[in-house]
Order: sequence, then structure tokens, then C-alpha cells
Amino acid sequence: MGNVSAVSEFILLGLSADAQVQAVLFMVFLVIYVLTLTGNSMILLAISTDARLRSPMYFFLGHLSFLDLLYSSVSMPKMLENLVSERKTISVKGCLAQAFFVFAIGGTEALLLAVMAYDRYAAICHPLLYHQMMSNWFCQGLVWGSWSLAILNSLINTLLAVNLDFCHHGTVHNYNCELPSLFPLSCSDVSTNVTALLWTFLVHASGTFLLMVCSYGCVFSTILNMSSTRGRSKAFSTCSSHLTVVTLYFGSAFLRYVLPTSGSPVETFFSLQYSVITPLLNPFIYSLKNKEVKTAMRKLLGRCCQHFGYVGRRRRVKS
Repeated sequence: MGNVSAVSEFILLGLSADAQVQAVLFMVFLVIYVLTLTGNSMILLAISTDARLRSPMYFFLGHLSFLDLLYSSVSMPKMLENLVSERKTISVKGCLAQAFFVFAIGGTEALLLAVMAYDRYAAICHPLLYHQMMSNWFCQGLVWGSWSLAILNSLINTLLAVNLDFCHHGTVHNYNCELPSLFPLSCSDVSTNVTALLWTFLVHASGTFLLMVCSYGCVFSTILNMSSTRGRSKAFSTCSSHLTVVTLYFGSAFLRYVLPTSGSPVETFFSLQYSVITPLLNPFIYSLKNKEVKTAMRKLLGRCCQHFGYVGRRRRVKS
């Protein structure tokens, strides 16, 4: 792990130092975590069990839900632990590992959102060629490519951070470990790390953003040229969920990684937005805006209720 022996652990300040506020925050974020796990798991189950949700759009949506499950599970368990613990610490190795996964999963989600924008372009602008353009092998290649690029990006920045000497007070002004929060704690020269992080983030973000802008530019041009009002309404409806998620995710992530690190509550707010709030809202946004997903979720809930009702009746009969 390089020269990290000068400091063996960091202190995570979290969201508040007040014990009563921490108790309230623990209950709030516990509910958020349970809802996030439940909502995204239901999306995954609905897509995997409903034969009508076999198109590339739902294939990508399933992977987005899986990413949101991972994303929330990287940060929230440690946050919940620290809210009820007196020693709000994390080892340096654990902190770097968490920073790696946050960056890798977040980068994969950004690329996947760009891929989903291209999917909407193919579906709306080239409906007759849609299944040829978005074949199974091509969709799988886009997903694996997103994972590979994001992991490579995260690996480069994390390996550079491993070689830093952490010899300051070791207090992270956040509820989790992210690379921008670690640089002020180092007594080494972090100029290379900051430059690498900024350039990899900008290349990563600009590439995904450019793909989304080009895709939706063509999509909106096609929609506006439609003669049918119903057709325009349906096309806008299929894009609105994705655009809402993109705005929430990219807006907060961009501000978090581009603004100078100062340990202010604003940084914590942006981190919460893209790592906690967005994974919670995604299932609700897609299920409320999409009739097919909504119908599949209702069927899934109906089957679950029938199953538990049947199990309950059998237990009563046996007793």
C-alpha cells in the first residue's frame, strides 16, 4: 500500500456531531437504504420475470438498477455504522477501497446513462432498424465496455492515491471516502493526483455528455417533425424518465468533482445526491413514468401477496 503507515485510519465526520441528530439521521437513512434495496430489487425481478420487458431499453434499466444496488451498498452501511458508533473511523486501506468502488461504479453508471440515451436515439430515429442496431451482442458489449472503462479510470486514480503519504490529522469532511476528500489529508505533492483526477473525469464526463447531447439532439429533432400529436407525446414520455435521472446524477456529480475541495456541507449534499438520493429515486422515476414497468411491478407485487397469503394459510391449517 505504499507509504500510508504514517496514518493507519481516518475519521469520518459524517453529517452531524450531535447525538440526537445522529439518531434521527440513522432512522432516516436506514429507511432510505431499505427502500433503495427494495425498489431496485423489484425492478430487477420485474424485468427478469416479465416476458414483455425483453427489449434493450429494459436490459439497460436492469443493469442500472443493479448498479444502484451496488452504489448505495458501498457507502450507506458504513455511514449507518458511524451514526451509531462512537469511533467513526475507517482504515486507510478501507478508505481507498471505498473510494475505488465509488469512482468505478459511479463512472459505470454515467456511461450506462449515455448508452441508454443512444438506445432512445436508435428506437425513435431508426425504429425499423432498431433491433439490428441494438442486437443482443452489441448491448452486452456496451455494458461490459462501460464497466471496463470505468474500472480502468478508477484504477488509475486509486493507484496514484496509494502512493501518497497521509500524515495530517486524518479527518475526512464527509460521510464516505472519495478521492477529492483524501487529497487535503496528504503531506505529499498531490498535483499529479489532482491533474489525473480532473483530466480523467473531464474526458469521462465530456465523452458521455457528448454522446447524450448528440443522441437527444437527433431525438428531439425527430420528435418535433412527427405529424402525430399522440406519437410526439409517447416519444417524449419514453425519454422523460431518463432525462430526469441524467439531470439529477450528472448535475451533482459534475459539481462535486469540478469544484475545489473545501470540506463544506455543499460537497456532502452533492455526494448524497448522486450516491444516496439518485439510487433511491431511480426505481420510482422509471416505474411511475413507464406503463410497462408499472404493470410488471403490479404483477410482481400481486404474485408476492398471493405467495405470502398461501404460505400463511398453510401455516394456519397446520396449526
